[in-house]
Amino acid sequence: MITNKAAQTLLTIARDAIHNKLENQPFTPSPREEQRLNERAGCFVTLKLNDQLRGCIGNFQSRRPLFQEVALMAVAAATEDPRFAALTLVELDQVNIEITILSPLEKINGPDDIIVGQHGIYLEHGYNRGVLLPQVASEHHWDALTFLRQTCNKAGLSADMWQSEDTELYRFSGQIIAEVE
Repeated sequence: MITNKAAQTLLTIARDAIHNKLENQPFTPSPREEQRLNERAGCFVTLKLNDQLRGCIGNFQSRRPLFQEVALMAVAAATEDPRFAALTLVELDQVNIEITILSPLEKINGPDDIIVGQHGIYLEHGYNRGVLLPQVASEHHWDALTFLRQTCNKAGLSADMWQSEDTELYRFSGQIIAEVE
C-alpha cells in the first residue's frame, strides 16, 4: 500500500513530468527515500478532462522504480495515447490525474474469477490484447461477464472470444491514487 504522502508525491511527479514535456524541458524525478516508491511495480496513468477520458497508458511490469515509471507513463498518457491528440498546457491545468498501481497478473478462467470493482482484466488472443482497469467496470455498472466482453471488444475481438482456448485471461488488482477535485 502507498501512504497518503507517497501518493501525493507520485501525483506531483506525474503532473511535473507532463508539464515539462509540454514545455519541451527535460525532467528527471528526484530519487525517493520511500521504499515503496523504489519498488518495481506496473502502473497506469489515466487523465480525465471534465470526467471524460483524455489519455491512459501503462505497463504491467517495470524495469525501473515506481516513481520513475509513473513519470514515464504520465508523459505517455498525455502525448502518446493514439486515441487522442497530445494534451495541451491549457488542458493540463484542467485535467485530473489518476494513477493505478498494479498487482501482479493472475491467470483466470472466466467471469467467476472476477470481483467487479476489485479486479481489472488483461487478455491476449494472438496479437490482440486488451486491458480494462478495475475501476472501469464499477464506473459503467457492469457485471463480470459484461466486463470480460468489453475487454474483448477493446482488444478488437468479438465479445465472446474470451471463451476461446487460444485466449489467455488474467486478473489484477490496483491501488488507485487520484487527485482531489
